[in-house]
Amino acid sequence: MRTHRFSIAILAVGALAVAGCGSDDNNDSSSNGGGGSSKKSAPSTSAGAVTLAATEFKFSPSSPKVKQGTVSFTIKNDGQTVHALEVEGPGEESKTGDVQPGQSKTIKVNLSKDGKYEFYCPVDGHKQQGMKGEVTVGAGGSSSSSDASDDSGGSSGGGY
Repeated sequence: MRTHRFSIAILAVGALAVAGCGSDDNNDSSSNGGGGSSKKSAPSTSAGAVTLAATEFKFSPSSPKVKQGTVSFTIKNDGQTVHALEVEGPGEESKTGDVQPGQSKTIKVNLSKDGKYEFYCPVDGHKQQGMKGEVTVGAGGSSSSSDASDDSGGSSGGGY
């Protein structure tokens, strides 16, 4: 747990360096303790942070919940092959670019509207093999298990 909280602090700092979509990002956060744990995000200077463990072919957790605002997403590649992360927020898409096995990268996404938003691995065929998930944004997002108005997620450009 302490490593996870430390990771969240590192994520918040690393995420500030990434302002948009990122194939050319300089936000290598390989010093994170990371690893998927429970579905949670701790409030920090932003709406929260989510650390996703990526393996063949899934994310853990696959259904995190956060509050509205800017959310830092860190992908920690615990697998044996290259993975990546793409998050589709309201009106935007943010990408990490390739993440080598054992490495981590962080992006921040403006999740300013309640709803559900898709995230997935954009590496060829990984999404189709089940490497995807859904982040729920809402007032009870960081601890409640189901209460967000899902209908605002439909306008997020290319969701489900």
